[in-house]
Amino acid sequence: MTSFSHAVGIIGTGNVGVAAAYALFQRQIAGELVLLDKDPRRAEGEAMDLMHGQSLVGRVTVRAGDYADLKGCRVIVVTAGVNQKPGESRLDLLNRNAAVFREIAAQLDRHAPEAVLVIATNPVDILTRVMQRLSARPAERIIGTGTMLDTSRFRAALGDYYGVNPRSVHAYIMGEHGDSEVPIWSTAKVGGLSLYRQTVHGRPFDEGAMEALFQRVRTAAADIISRKGYTNTAIGLVIAYLVRVILEDQKSVLPVSVDPEGEYGLREVCLSIPCIIGASGMEGLVAPVISDAEHQGMVRSARILRDSLEGMVIG
Repeated sequence: MTSFSHAVGIIGTGNVGVAAAYALFQRQIAGELVLLDKDPRRAEGEAMDLMHGQSLVGRVTVRAGDYADLKGCRVIVVTAGVNQKPGESRLDLLNRNAAVFREIAAQLDRHAPEAVLVIATNPVDILTRVMQRLSARPAERIIGTGTMLDTSRFRAALGDYYGVNPRSVHAYIMGEHGDSEVPIWSTAKVGGLSLYRQTVHGRPFDEGAMEALFQRVRTAAADIISRKGYTNTAIGLVIAYLVRVILEDQKSVLPVSVDPEGEYGLREVCLSIPCIIGASGMEGLVAPVISDAEHQGMVRSARILRDSLEGMVIG
């Protein structure tokens, strides 16, 4: 099944939205991209810039629009949000982002009620849950990018450590997309061979080295931001990959942010668990059997996220 004829909307043409649009455009994942921004001229400029690359990429239409132009889009990516003001509390920032999402949810329910929503605005787990509470569409059609990027970083680091292609590494970061994220060592594999307490490609499992590797993964975003001011390129690739999986109904298993629905004893919060992703969004959970320590990490992640949701003005 090809996705090329489908339309995809992107709300927010900041660094992440533009990186996602570029990745979708360059890979011809959709036949049409519709860009929205609170500054319409910026969206127009980004659309014009991409359109000038058609002779190098192929026939992909990119245009700026408003919410009514999202009618018929199969997937809509939300990267819009507000930045923290000097002296502003985290709760105040969350409430301002909730207000932004309240308007977006109402407009999308009116103009594109059947679309799958991909939430990429940070804090992604909290705002995915906010959108699920604000939108009338089923929760399974609202998913956050979650720890897909963290998992990609994790697999790349493990591939480098063991000297193999990262695509041959099967390992997940679960839980919060943030400081409390949980590396799942108990199911990590290279080519089907478990890493935990085994020798792989001549390298034994070294707990100290693995912990240092994970800490580099956990702090990767901060390390990049300290150098260039923001992260955008890799998350743009993550968004494009996730959109392709949805449009092509691939039934791929990806660590996205959803309500665990009782898995690991967790519910009423969004965090990352491997899920089957297809044309309807989240089509099922694939929760691996994890260690007691990893389970405790998941519970801690959920508690941190739930604490952030408390006190927010959502509905």
